[in-house]
Amino acid sequence: MSTLFESFEVIPAVDMQDGDVVQLVQGERGTETRYGDPVVAAKQWVEAGAKTLHLVDLDGAFEGDRMNATAVDAIIDAVDIPVQLGGGIRTANDAASLLDRGVNRVILGTAAVENPDLVAELAESYPGRIIVSLDAADGEVVVSGWTESTGIDPAVAAARFADYGACGILFTDVDVEGKLAGIQSSVTARVIDAVDIPVIASGGVASLDDIQTLHMTGAAATVVGTALYENKFTLADAMEVCESD
Repeated sequence: MSTLFESFEVIPAVDMQDGDVVQLVQGERGTETRYGDPVVAAKQWVEAGAKTLHLVDLDGAFEGDRMNATAVDAIIDAVDIPVQLGGGIRTANDAASLLDRGVNRVILGTAAVENPDLVAELAESYPGRIIVSLDAADGEVVVSGWTESTGIDPAVAAARFADYGACGILFTDVDVEGKLAGIQSSVTARVIDAVDIPVIASGGVASLDDIQTLHMTGAAATVVGTALYENKFTLADAMEVCESD
């Protein structure tokens, strides 16, 4: 199995914007549905059996500055399971301060694409704790909060960052993100097949079948947001669906 997870994990998302938990549709600002206080949500998922939490500072992703740092700090203090954090982490100092603060793994997106050497530098100093986020729309990696296309193939990019020392790839299929219409497993499968490091799949999960499909496709874990917040299924049911495989 992956070096990040003992077995396939379903990881609840705690995406933060303006101090609230939100879920966006295809990453577009103005489409958000709000779900209240991030610390309350984090505790809820821990109580429901989560083994890892996925935190995203959406303001950081869009603006480049970590606007929800206070909420992140509060979650770190409130929970006793690993947390991974992305959004607005642009420099080595940003990443180091978060890792030293108690974030278990940082997720580099725009910064990694713009400066791959940053991944290598941090991976050497913090082995096993640097994840690269590759978000794809229309078959191309997008950056800056999913607002800019790069023309880069996500599978090619994933292999490149594995060589740079990333401990895992977080792959988000923006085309289906937040729509509750199901996954596109073939897109994710290409990224999984391109690397030997764990791939965390994200985007479009709407049913227990989607989770089982991602598991069978070879993902090490999946991040789930809207489907959990909208009670399409419970976290316990999502975790159970893969335990017998």
